[in-house]
Amino acid sequence: MSDNRQSLSDLGAALQQQASVAQENSDDKAEAYLAGQIDEPVQRAPLRAQELDKYGRAYATGRRKDAVARVWLKPGSGKITINGRDQEVYFARPTLRLVINQVFGITEREGQYDVICTVKGGGLSGQAGAVKHGISQALTKFEPVLRAPVKSAGFLTRDPRVVERKKYGRAKARRSFQFSKR
Repeated sequence: MSDNRQSLSDLGAALQQQASVAQENSDDKAEAYLAGQIDEPVQRAPLRAQELDKYGRAYATGRRKDAVARVWLKPGSGKITINGRDQEVYFARPTLRLVINQVFGITEREGQYDVICTVKGGGLSGQAGAVKHGISQALTKFEPVLRAPVKSAGFLTRDPRVVERKKYGRAKARRSFQFSKR
């Protein structure tokens, strides 16, 4: 009876061995296909198609809090224009500019793309988050290969946190009026 009993470590070792055998088989098949020995191609995870407009730009919409950013991305010198102004003028705080450039830092694409953006609603912090979200979406549409690192960094997910509404009989969303004993 003790022969049949397995621990989780035994199960993990068996799964690793099975995965390594499957990986070797798929690599052998890929090499055989490239050499012309077999006819059917190896099944890999499908890449998304590149989505460009007639001007060769990738378009995406980014959202954060109440801010909505429309972003166009094209190859260039790394200039970022927001509402017709340079990013240093529009986002005066360096932290907001850092937020916007995070995507290019993770994908190692600093200075390779020009960004034209129009943003409406919300405050500066929300607008910076919306621009970052839009740049992430547009970059993955321009270069579908970059989707995995951008997604693993969490930049493709829209941040769902928004301001809670004010309730009736309250000063703000949760704050009560000051209690008076007399």
